[in-house]
Amino acid sequence: MKMLLKSATIVDPNSKHHLKKRDILIENGVIQKIGSSLSDPKATVLSVKNLHVSSGWFDSSTSFGEPGFEERETLENGIHTAAQSGFTAVAVNANTYPVTDSKSDIKFLQSKIQNSPVDVYPIGALTVKSEGVDLAELFDMHNAGAISFYDYQKPIASANLMKLALQYVQSFNGLVQSFPLENSVAKNGMVNEEVNGTRLGLKGIPALAEELQIARDLYLLEYSGGKLHIPTISTEKSVQLIKDAKKRGLQVSCSVSINHLYLTDDVLSGFDTHYKLIPPLRTEKDRKALLKGLKEGTIDGVTSDHNPIDVEHKRTEFDHALFGSIGLESCFGALLKITDLETTIKALTGLKATFGLTSVEIVEGAKANLTLFNPDKEWIFGEEHIRSASKNAALLGQKMKGKVYGIINNRQNIFNE
Repeated sequence: MKMLLKSATIVDPNSKHHLKKRDILIENGVIQKIGSSLSDPKATVLSVKNLHVSSGWFDSSTSFGEPGFEERETLENGIHTAAQSGFTAVAVNANTYPVTDSKSDIKFLQSKIQNSPVDVYPIGALTVKSEGVDLAELFDMHNAGAISFYDYQKPIASANLMKLALQYVQSFNGLVQSFPLENSVAKNGMVNEEVNGTRLGLKGIPALAEELQIARDLYLLEYSGGKLHIPTISTEKSVQLIKDAKKRGLQVSCSVSINHLYLTDDVLSGFDTHYKLIPPLRTEKDRKALLKGLKEGTIDGVTSDHNPIDVEHKRTEFDHALFGSIGLESCFGALLKITDLETTIKALTGLKATFGLTSVEIVEGAKANLTLFNPDKEWIFGEEHIRSASKNAALLGQKMKGKVYGIINNRQNIFNE
C-alpha cells in the first residue's frame, strides 16, 4: 500500500527537512521519498489543510484498566484513543487487577496488543502487588518486555527498598520510577496546601511532601547508582532539585503532566472532583517554574497521565472521589496553547530516550512512525471530543490550539473523521 502526504511541514530537528514543506511518499510502512513535488498514480493521496508531520509521539504514563477495571477503559479503546490523539507509542501502568507484577502479566498484556497501530509498552510494578514491601520479579519482567518499574502513584516508603531496587536493576540497565510523595507528610491530603484549599476546608498536601521524597531519592541515587525517573513533578523546588542533580551527573529524568502545566489550584472554586489530582494542582508560581523547566530541558517530557475513573468513583463527594483525570485527547492541544510548536513536539517525543525507545527520524528509508496534525486550529475541549470510556477530564472547557489528524505506524493509518 502506498500513501502520499502532500505539502506537509516536517517538524523534526534531526532531519534536513526540518520546518520545510515537503511531499512524503510511504510504501509498506517505509518512507520511500521526500521531495518538493512528488506524484504516484498508485498512491492514496492525503492533502489536508496546514498539514504538519512529526516523529510519532510517546506518552510515558497511561492507565487502560484492563484487566480488572474494564468499565474504566479497555486496552482496545485505550489504544484507539491514543491513536486518534496523536500517540504512536504509550507506556501502560501496572495499576490493574491483578497488578502487573510478573512475567505472565506482561505476556498477557502483549497478547492483547498484537497488530496494534500503537506501540504499547508495559510498565511492571516495582513491588509485589504494588504494596511497597518486597521487590517484584523485575528481571523476569524486563526479559518479557517491561520497559520500566513503577508502583503507579504509590510512593515507596522504605528508603532501603528503593536503594535495593536501584542497585538490582543495574545488572540489566533497568529503569526505576519513584512517585514523588512522602506519605507521612501528605497524610490524607486531597489538594494543594494553600489558600484555595483552606478556603474550601479541604485537607492539604504541602509541596514539602513532594520535595522531601525527591530529595531522599536523589540521595539514594547518588549512593547506589542506577537510573531513576521521577514522574509528574509539580513544584518549583522539585524542578530545582532535579536540575541540580543532573548537573552532578546523576542519571535522573522526570516528567510533568499536562494538567499541572495548564491548570493551577485557582480552579478549586468549588468541589469539582475533576480537579482532584495527585500530585495536586499547585500555584501559578509552580506552574511557571514547570514550564520554564520544560523549555530548559530539566523536565524531559510531558505526559497526559491518562487515568480513567468510572462515574461511581469520580462523581461523588470530594473526600471519597478517586484521584485522576483522562488526558490523551487534550494533551497536544493544551500543550501547544501554552508553548511553541518545537517545544511541544520535543516534549511529546523527549521521553523515548529515557525509556530506551528509538525515535525514528523523518528521512528516506526510515520506518513511517508519524503523527499528523494542524498546529493552528483553535477549539474548546468538550465532552464531544472525549473518546475514552470514562469522562473524568480536568481540562474540560479549556481552550486548545492544534488538532490531530491521525497517525501512521506499523503499516497502519489511523485518521480522525
